[in-house]
Amino acid sequence: MTEQSYDVVVLGAGSTGENVADVVVRGGLTAVLVESELVGGECSYWACMPSKALLRGTEVLSEARDVDGARQAVTGEQDVAATLERRSSFTSHWDDSGQVEWVQGAGIDLIRGTGRLAGERTVVVTAADGTETRLTARHAVAVCTGSMSATPPIDGLADVDPWGPREATSAKEAPGRLLVLGGGYVGCEMATAWQALGSQVTVLQRGDRLLEGMEPAAGDAVARSLRDSGVDVRLDTDVTAARRDDGEVVLTTSGGEFRGDEVLVAVGRAARTGDVGLDVVGLEPGNYLEVDDTLRVDGSSWLYGVGDVNGRALLTHMGKYQARQAGAAIVARATGEDVDTSDWSPFVATADRYATPSVVFTVPQVASVGRTAKEADDAGLPHRVVDIPLEVAGSSLFADGYEGRAIAVIDTDRDVLLGLTFVGPAVGELLQAATIAVVGEVPIRRLWHAVPAYPTVSEIWLRLLEAYRG
Repeated sequence: MTEQSYDVVVLGAGSTGENVADVVVRGGLTAVLVESELVGGECSYWACMPSKALLRGTEVLSEARDVDGARQAVTGEQDVAATLERRSSFTSHWDDSGQVEWVQGAGIDLIRGTGRLAGERTVVVTAADGTETRLTARHAVAVCTGSMSATPPIDGLADVDPWGPREATSAKEAPGRLLVLGGGYVGCEMATAWQALGSQVTVLQRGDRLLEGMEPAAGDAVARSLRDSGVDVRLDTDVTAARRDDGEVVLTTSGGEFRGDEVLVAVGRAARTGDVGLDVVGLEPGNYLEVDDTLRVDGSSWLYGVGDVNGRALLTHMGKYQARQAGAAIVARATGEDVDTSDWSPFVATADRYATPSVVFTVPQVASVGRTAKEADDAGLPHRVVDIPLEVAGSSLFADGYEGRAIAVIDTDRDVLLGLTFVGPAVGELLQAATIAVVGEVPIRRLWHAVPAYPTVSEIWLRLLEAYRG
């Protein structure tokens, strides 16, 4: 067994791990990334990039068909083979050599293999050929192994070889009939994509609406759009059993049997911590890591859990955000600098408590940041909800018959925004302004002076303020 020492050892070379390593190296420390799969991780190869590439053509065609004059130019259908090839180009055809080149150029070492904790500040990496390397971290070990698709305990489901999100984003052809188990953002996005690419999609959602956890209007709008595109959306439907019958997937549900060629399981995520040696340091394998706001594991002086692995906000951009904060805290502690742990210090992650932005890339898009009305209610915060149609000059220019909504949750004591949700075509581009307003706690009286350009969709900000003032 060979032995090496670094200031920081990072388990997992996805976008979160890469950013932790990059920050600490730029801060003057040494770092090594340990990765058993592709460098770049889930987002680059199986999640954000390929899924949005699959969806983009559908979105563009929808926008073109919604503008008279442009509509007449759309005389054909989406080229499925070209769409899948474009998708594959965004994953570099599942070749991570470009990412490896970036890692090397950033001054970060890389070791291929499965890393497991073997004691305090110690990681043993087992390569594919069985050889082992013992790594000692002088300052910190950061677990950035992310999350994986969860499979619910449904009789027979594991035996039908179901798709997870990885299979859904990397498939080489559209299945004739696709059953989607789950109506969250993955289920809704993949239903949108594969229905447009030629599949007959059925969405089976256990709850009474899609996109639970978001404003109800968002799930309602996406359900209407999916149904209009030909997707069979079934709500309040419990799946109780699964089997293969002459190659078909058969799901037994509270609403009868459903048959398809493939089934996508998209019911949530689980921490990828089952095989990283947590038991060696007194933690429970398979659980999310409990961390403080500097992303350090509770009760430890050297172990960090960053990104999906801590379960706080399972989004790529939030993993990168946490990585920047954790990396800064690691460097500060290594160099003897005081680490300020108050809100909004450069060493803490606090935005993932109540200011997380997200976009669901369905048709229409759903863009949200901060608290929903229900979350404000649950927190006992005095608030008012402003819910208006997204109707301004900019939206009518963007698309004929543009339909959308803007929903603001406003703290009536402090007169600041608690949360904002936009539903409609291309509303993801409105989100950063909303995020700044929520994170910055910009008083409503100041937002009156943030004049939106005419005629843009951003003029909806003025309509929200007018509706709030009454």
